[in-house]
Amino acid sequence: MTTLKGKTLFITGASRGIGKAIALRAARDGANIIIAAKTTEPHPKLPGTIFTAAEEIEKAGGRALPLAVDIREEDQVVAAVAKAVETFGGIDVLVNNASAIHLTGTVDTPMKRYDLMHSINTRGTFVCSKACIPHLKRSSNPHILNNSPPLNMEARWFAPHVAYTMAKFGMSMCVLGMAEELRDDGIAVNALWPRTVIATAAVQNLLGGEDTIKGSRTPDIMADAAYAILTKPSRSFTGNFCIDEDVLRADGVTNFDKYQSVPGEDLFPDYFI
Repeated sequence: MTTLKGKTLFITGASRGIGKAIALRAARDGANIIIAAKTTEPHPKLPGTIFTAAEEIEKAGGRALPLAVDIREEDQVVAAVAKAVETFGGIDVLVNNASAIHLTGTVDTPMKRYDLMHSINTRGTFVCSKACIPHLKRSSNPHILNNSPPLNMEARWFAPHVAYTMAKFGMSMCVLGMAEELRDDGIAVNALWPRTVIATAAVQNLLGGEDTIKGSRTPDIMADAAYAILTKPSRSFTGNFCIDEDVLRADGVTNFDKYQSVPGEDLFPDYFI
């Protein structure tokens, strides 16, 4: 399959950042996009809402279904999946993109933040996958794609922010287990992670501001890599921990300059790489 035309994608956290970029790339093919995210009103530090994202998706050529969903709440996820199926007739792709981040050591991590990260990152991924799998089984090329890192089980990735690492690696463990669990059903389960920092609101607000943004790439590189994965045959491409740049290199991309937030700046590597 070389197109997502007519396919239905359920994307968590798609109101901004990487999730929205993936949605817009699929929309250019004429895909149907469920924007499953929390933001319904403009926020001073977070650009976009599910409704402004829907407008952009439809302008790009897709069909959009904006749904206010807190993926910590199972009933909201189940209702959103039911609405997606009612509207578009099924689900072909689940992108578990929504995440929370708090980079602190053990003593400095409030349990409220610990619970938030684990409820959204690991549990939210599991809940959304659980709700979508029965519908994915009926798709001709079903994919689950988690925005999560390779399982590099080294102390250096845990020590500075053990709570966050556990929560993100929980998403990756879903890939490891579900890829094998769902292999006979033909459902691909893969992870995608950036080689460099990506210019998102989280980076702007929490991880160094403008200085970090200068050394980052735009979300478009993750969107293009996700597109390359989601158009591969689900029965033969599963259980992979993909890096955005490597995916695109495998497809013949050699020049990545267009993805730089500020041309010519030195790039910052992302965590876990």
